Amino acid sequence: MTESNANIHTEFHRLLGTEAKETLLQQRGLVIWMYGISGSGKSTLAVSLERHFHEQGRLTQVLDGDNIRHGINRDLGFSLEDRQENIRRIAEIAKLSRNLGVITIASFITPTNALRAIARDMIGENLIQVYIKASYEACEERDVKGLYAKAKRGEVKQFTGKDSLFEEPDNADLILDTELLSIEEATQQLIDAVSPRIAYS
Repeated sequence: MTESNANIHTEFHRLLGTEAKETLLQQRGLVIWMYGISGSGKSTLAVSLERHFHEQGRLTQVLDGDNIRHGINRDLGFSLEDRQENIRRIAEIAKLSRNLGVITIASFITPTNALRAIARDMIGENLIQVYIKASYEACEERDVKGLYAKAKRGEVKQFTGKDSLFEEPDNADLILDTELLSIEEATQQLIDAVSPRIAYS
């Protein structure tokens, strides 16, 4: 233990626990971590899922990759080390949110199985990891943010799927192929997977 850690005295044991927060909200906290390459449909599905649960009277929080990098993670780049720190910080935030009983929807590329394992290890059992699947070619055709065109011109470095690796998952809890499913169909599959996990009884 370092000297600085020796002077840290946590107060977790004196705080109200997750159960008290879930009782107040009448819902179970859960993290839905959606990952896939840029343009696969993560953010669109996050918004769709959030609106569904909001209409059901559920408290939700969306953590979106671009939003987080615009704020709390604005100091990070796209090197392997920075990607690891990006995911570590996000997982900490998601865990805190989940501990409040909030349905937390995380939308991040999370390109490797090792990074997904970091999130799973930190958040624990109250996590569903969902692979939003689409080919590079399909996402390049959609190019909703213009990033694929920039990457093709060499204006975006370390672009996932082109210059930087994206690994197919080895243990996704759910796979949604947005080349085969409409947004409505994919959202419904998400709802079906999530609803039993957040039900309060």
